[in-house]
Amino acid sequence: MAKKRNIPGGRNLRINDQIQRDLSELIQREVKDPRIGLVTLQSVEVTPDYAHAKVYYTTLTGDPKQTGEALNEAAGFLRNMLFKRLHIHTVPTLHFHFDQSIERAIEMSRLIDTANATRAKEEEEGGADGEEEQDTNDVDSDVDSDGSNEGQDEGKGDDRK
Repeated sequence: MAKKRNIPGGRNLRINDQIQRDLSELIQREVKDPRIGLVTLQSVEVTPDYAHAKVYYTTLTGDPKQTGEALNEAAGFLRNMLFKRLHIHTVPTLHFHFDQSIERAIEMSRLIDTANATRAKEEEEGGADGEEEQDTNDVDSDVDSDGSNEGQDEGKGDDRK
């Protein structure tokens, strides 16, 4: 008989995922508030006692602040609908928060692109003003100019005769 693995927070993670799936469906199908546009639920974090759940969302259309207000106003309705779907003793109180991680990532990417463009421009300007000559007479130090390997250590080569 196979033993169940005791994963820390395993049940809590499953509850988080189930609430996220159910809320996504409920918001799409049941909530009729026009302030809620295209909403994506990024993650759900339920407290260990299942009393509260932070629901992180992003929106493609509409004002994120108005969407958050509408979602928080619909939280009681959504909690009631979750109670009918979930088979747990305590359905958490829902708290919706706008997930700014995507905007932060876009901003960081923009800053990196700007820094790279500035660096490339500086290197281009610096390279045109004082181009350094490259040494084209690079000859391996182990090989003499006549092509012989006399400069190598004699102990490293093949000593068989």
